[in-house]
Amino acid sequence: MPWQTWLPTKHALAALVLSWVLFVHSAGLFLFTRGFLLTRLSLEDLSTCPASGSPCTLPPQHQKAVILIIDALRFDFISPHPPSPPSPNFHHVLTLPAELTAAHPDRSFLFQAFADPPTTTLQRIKGITTGSLPTFIDMGSNFGGTQISEDSLITQLRRAGKNIALLGDDTWMGAYPTSFYPNATHPFDSFNVEDLHTVDEGVIRYLFPLLENKSEPWDVIIGHFLGVDHVGHRFMPEHPVMKSKLMQMNRVLKRVVDSLDDDTLLVLLGDHGMDARGDHGGDAYLETASALWIYSKRGLSRAPIASALGVTPFTVFQGAAVPARLVQQIDLVPTLSLLLGLPIPFNNLGSVIPELFSTGQDTLSEALRINTEQVWNYLRAYRSSASGGELDSVWDALSISAKDAQGSVRAQVAFMRQALETCREMWAQFNVVRMVVGLSVLALSIPTLCIVYLALGEERGRWEDVGKSVIIKGTAGALTGGMAGFGLHVFSLEYLESLSGADLAISGAAIVSELVVILSHISPARSAISSLSSQSLTRSLLPALILILHALAFTSNSFTIWEDRIVPYFFITLLTPVLFSAFSAPTAHLRRRLLYFAGLAGVCARAMSVNTVCREEQQPQCHVTFFSTSVLPFIAPLAYFIPVAVRRFLAISKSDKGIAPFFLNAFWRTMLVGGAAYWLVEWTEGAMGADAPSQGNVWVWGLRLLRTGVARVILGSTLVGGYVLWWNAPLCVELRMETPDKPTKDAPEAKKIVVLGFANTYGSSYLLFVLVFFALLFTVTPPTGQVALATALVTILAYLEVVDSQRDVAALEQSFSMASPSEALDLNLESESQPRSMTFSEPAAIALLSILTFFSTGHQATISSIQWKTAFVGFSTLTYPFAPVLVAMNTFGPLFFVTLAVPLFAMWNVSPIPKGRVSVLADTMTLALGTMLYWTTIGVGSAGSAALLRRHLMVWKIFAPRFMLGGVALVVVDVALLVAVGVGSLRVSAKVKKMFGTEV
Repeated sequence: MPWQTWLPTKHALAALVLSWVLFVHSAGLFLFTRGFLLTRLSLEDLSTCPASGSPCTLPPQHQKAVILIIDALRFDFISPHPPSPPSPNFHHVLTLPAELTAAHPDRSFLFQAFADPPTTTLQRIKGITTGSLPTFIDMGSNFGGTQISEDSLITQLRRAGKNIALLGDDTWMGAYPTSFYPNATHPFDSFNVEDLHTVDEGVIRYLFPLLENKSEPWDVIIGHFLGVDHVGHRFMPEHPVMKSKLMQMNRVLKRVVDSLDDDTLLVLLGDHGMDARGDHGGDAYLETASALWIYSKRGLSRAPIASALGVTPFTVFQGAAVPARLVQQIDLVPTLSLLLGLPIPFNNLGSVIPELFSTGQDTLSEALRINTEQVWNYLRAYRSSASGGELDSVWDALSISAKDAQGSVRAQVAFMRQALETCREMWAQFNVVRMVVGLSVLALSIPTLCIVYLALGEERGRWEDVGKSVIIKGTAGALTGGMAGFGLHVFSLEYLESLSGADLAISGAAIVSELVVILSHISPARSAISSLSSQSLTRSLLPALILILHALAFTSNSFTIWEDRIVPYFFITLLTPVLFSAFSAPTAHLRRRLLYFAGLAGVCARAMSVNTVCREEQQPQCHVTFFSTSVLPFIAPLAYFIPVAVRRFLAISKSDKGIAPFFLNAFWRTMLVGGAAYWLVEWTEGAMGADAPSQGNVWVWGLRLLRTGVARVILGSTLVGGYVLWWNAPLCVELRMETPDKPTKDAPEAKKIVVLGFANTYGSSYLLFVLVFFALLFTVTPPTGQVALATALVTILAYLEVVDSQRDVAALEQSFSMASPSEALDLNLESESQPRSMTFSEPAAIALLSILTFFSTGHQATISSIQWKTAFVGFSTLTYPFAPVLVAMNTFGPLFFVTLAVPLFAMWNVSPIPKGRVSVLADTMTLALGTMLYWTTIGVGSAGSAALLRRHLMVWKIFAPRFMLGGVALVVVDVALLVAVGVGSLRVSAKVKKMFGTEV
């Protein structure tokens, strides 16, 4: 039965094969991720005071509290001894805390507070209200977080009948939607980083009437300012507008202090810090070094008891000279609870800050006793929970420490710190069985892809048979394996008890499907290897070696950190054999082409690698270039001349005809210039009125309106107009009627029809498809990244010419080896019966170039490198679902763009055969599977390293983020290839078939 009876088109078959690979990858990633990135078990218990027995709190020292959070307030922003040399923009600007601490040491305490990573706002709100620890994966809930259900300071305040006023960041409403006093609740949008003032002005507008009107029925005010954080995200700390914002906060604090009565406690803190670029989210030192200042007019200390105990640690801020008192940010929870006369929240792991209970030895001892009992009660409850087995290995040591804590203050502090560090390590928790199963699925996909890749190359003329076999047998294997896996769950085998029925069904379906496909295609894969020429085999060994080295590099934290420097060398290494082989090319023309285009690709790759952001671990050997404003004068001319460069490449094959001139010179150029104009207007707005109030500067308002309108027009026109134009446009060919220069006697006026661009009919049309997405990505990429994208496009085009020249060399060498001239004349490399010189170089180069483009557009395998400001391209406020889509496009768009170009390497300079058949789709599938093979192998390398080194000191800082990047990138690549084959290649083939009758 022919395959056409059950599949409508060959492209549908190709898409199904790629979808099957996507399923296998998704299954492996799902299982491994569920085992590797687990969330902490939150206990629902509440701390309550017993009717009799030891008290669970202290008499309140204050009846009210004002808690002011300046988002991203780093410790050195308020420290009297900042790093040297101090910055004029954020050092010695917010001075009131240091001044009052120096003037009244009994009323005021200044601390550097360690904020547990991930340093995102919702996770830090959880920390400073519950006293518990976040887990790495919790970071994702910062966008659309769920209600906090565990015991917290907010819960205890409500249980005590206290009224809580909330002003500012609306993230608090998602965490505690029903906990705040209705008449004193004024939340504001938290993610509009474009707006530096609205939230702060709103907090100020409602804060002082509450403070100054003594009849207002509030007990606790929470005011969360966002301006400092937004300045950091948009302009970085080293910008004059940061000084203006901190000066505003200093004025607010002075007014708050003047408004306080003796019975009100003032707490000022930063929920986290910010790095040198103003970002946060990870665990870098500057991100976790937050500020904490506590002040009371009544006084907080009568004697330096805490210092005498020798239990108060100090630290020296990075670059400073004078040590500062160090606390854990979660220490604020038990401290505030007892100062306000409340029970400590049940899940708390923080320790009371001794200085604030130094009114006497008995007070401090009682505070530590209550704190110690609360932590021990929590640990015992956790031990009896479903996750209690995590404590087995450390329970004896904790029990001994808890028993010793009954003897002295020093032992109590030591026990609580031991409990905190134990839980920090414990919640790097792993389901090893699930990890092994997920990693097995991913690892097994490597030989699966390799065998199918080789089989497709061997059966180039009958690739549909291979594809049909993969789909039928893979589906049958998935159904069989899924049922078998669910059957194992029914029997409840002991060693599989940590896997759910869904886990077993998914893993069984993926593994059995892979094994069936491997066993079914071993023979053609062996034939493909044996039929490779020595030259092709040699060319395939180098990229295979590079792939192995790339995957093994993730076992080293140093190599993982410096991957952005390794990748360009790998790519250039792939080009080196081309340069050497160019000297042995059979013609001078081919020698020049190989040398020129290989050299151009290498130079462009090297230039791209100069454009980078730096990880914290790369300092001081790395220098940030991505945020340079020196490229601003050049991005508009660059956008104007990129179409010229593309047309020059098309002109080589005379493919700059038909729709190409209009598309490149009119439509595409307009979109690129508009994308550049957006960022120029954005920069101008910041330079002219960044520190102006949000509604007080007409110029700023006008510029913001202009850039929002420009972005919307460009994105909308590109997305809709670009793809509609490409879908309906004719091919990039031109038909001409020409008269021979020397007409013959028999045909003096004979004329012929010449098709210009015929040689590259497929490639030129598909290139326009790629360029539409390039224009979208260009608009959501900052200026320096736009330069990198343009360079990446030139690199792709140059490497296309290299690959085409190598095929010409192979064709000529093959013709020279023919037994007779007639055989050479009959040779047709586009015929399906004539296999191309198949190597792994092209897929490896595509994968490496996509990774290089990712790094050179300002990204790293770190959370803090995410360019959040792109969420506002085309929008003045955070708008769902567009904001996350724009950020995702900016982050993973470079990978998608380069991968989308895969079919070009099968189509470039491939002529249609009128009424015949060419193997464009077969070659596209081979290249697609080869690209997937590269990404799968390095994905397994990063996942395996994260699993093996899961107790490594740097697992959450280096290995886990790289695995997460690799996992998402693997899915992005799979989807890009599906789009490339199911949309781009499909439409191009249909156009060519309609015009020339050529099948694929």
